Amino acid sequence: MENHFFVDAKHLSKEALEIKHRLETDPSYRKNHMEYMSGMEIIESDVCENVMSHMQSYDYEKYTAKDVLCALEHEVCTIEDFKALLSPAAEPYLEQMAQRARVETGRHFGNTVYLFTPLYIANYCENYCVYCGFNCYNDIRRMKLSLEQIEHEMQIISESGMEEILILTGESRGQSDVKYIGEACKLARKYFRMVGLEIYPVNTEEYHYLHTCGADYVTVFQETYDADKYETLHLRGHKRVWPYRFDAQERALRGGMRGVAFSALLGLSDFRKDALASALHVYFLQRKYPHAEMSLSCPRLRPIVNNDRIHPLDVHETQLCQIICAYRIFLPYVGITVSSRESAAFRNGIVKIAATKVSAGVSTGIGDHESKYSGKESEGAQGDEQFEIDDNRSLHRMYDDMAEEGLQPVLNDYLYV
Repeated sequence: MENHFFVDAKHLSKEALEIKHRLETDPSYRKNHMEYMSGMEIIESDVCENVMSHMQSYDYEKYTAKDVLCALEHEVCTIEDFKALLSPAAEPYLEQMAQRARVETGRHFGNTVYLFTPLYIANYCENYCVYCGFNCYNDIRRMKLSLEQIEHEMQIISESGMEEILILTGESRGQSDVKYIGEACKLARKYFRMVGLEIYPVNTEEYHYLHTCGADYVTVFQETYDADKYETLHLRGHKRVWPYRFDAQERALRGGMRGVAFSALLGLSDFRKDALASALHVYFLQRKYPHAEMSLSCPRLRPIVNNDRIHPLDVHETQLCQIICAYRIFLPYVGITVSSRESAAFRNGIVKIAATKVSAGVSTGIGDHESKYSGKESEGAQGDEQFEIDDNRSLHRMYDDMAEEGLQPVLNDYLYV
């Protein structure tokens, strides 16, 4: 099969339809998801082995109320304590967990909450991920912003007062190569104090190049740490290679990035095991790279274009709150981001307990910030959104709401010298 692949879903040929059907129905037709593709860098690291050993042996049904109470009493939360806090036995003790999480958050972050906004610059994708609105077979409007359009979008966002931006693309080297992303980073550095990337995983030297262009940190969603389940969800493209994706944050740190962020998309597989693996991924990398800034995101599945079967049915708000509180108790120094996938009410509550970062003025579409920020119609076609958001508050509304909750909104706390 080809390494690079993109199909205009509006004009699927008979051959393309046949390939899509075979990918969905015949596992033997799909490339081995544990086998690296040409050009993918392999690094020597024991992090994956450590994470997977804990995840695969995790039997959360064995934990009892006594285990949970002991975990909450310990001043330092061990891996075993964390496993207890993620277990069903901890659900009746959510209030106690929230109280402990609030103490840890205040100790390490005070009453601050950080604000940022994402900017999607392209939605072309070469992967076939069955749950994603950008997947190469989905019939959506595709768009890639020119550098002039990128700068225009950045100017609009910057004028709102935002100082941190997260640049995102669909996962297509063919349409959004590293040089194109690097030029976007150079533009972003003109307007923002902090520049993050959420793009397809690349090699160490490419992360180094993007860092020299102005990128500060890299976010990579592993989606699910369950490699067997991962294989059934990622049917084609570079994203199918599970171990290459797992090592992306470590390559980014070796490439000079100041920080990295981690996440599983809760609801794709067993959310308790995915939450455990996400936190342990941070835990073990932090010990190898103690200088690095690390953070966790906690997204749940959201509906996507042309697929009404995608819903976060098995991860409810109470369980999401449990996960976030357990993250904070286990990793008190780590940033925790809660995205606009969640409701305003949930985000307002969780930032007072454990979360430290929220997005504002969000659009997951391409080229539509002018229409969303000013009400004016953007020039030219716009690309479709990756998923539906729930909280669509502007920066100013989010800033005011956070202040009313007794928090100190922060737009940037990093100075270059």
